[in-house]
Amino acid sequence: MSAVGLRELKNRLSRYVQRARSGETVLITDRGEIVAELSPPRKTSAAGEAITTLEEMRRKGLLHGGGTNDPSLYPVFSRTLRRSSVSELLDKERGRT
Repeated sequence: MSAVGLRELKNRLSRYVQRARSGETVLITDRGEIVAELSPPRKTSAAGEAITTLEEMRRKGLLHGGGTNDPSLYPVFSRTLRRSSVSELLDKERGRT
């Protein structure tokens, strides 16, 4: 993703349209503030509906991130292997037991 100022965009519009055509999203800035996006056209389904990305759905408020984890929902498992030092494990792996 690249950013371009309004003046640069105006002077070289065809270059930035080509970038969008090739799949890149170009952020358009006005005095350093992002004011618009130039992006490739959305893909459509067989029914002609736009296929949106998760990020677009999140921006529209249709999708929300997960909440906090509740530790009580996860069981505590006991240790099944005995503690070993790294050198002991490497010795076993190398057949030096």
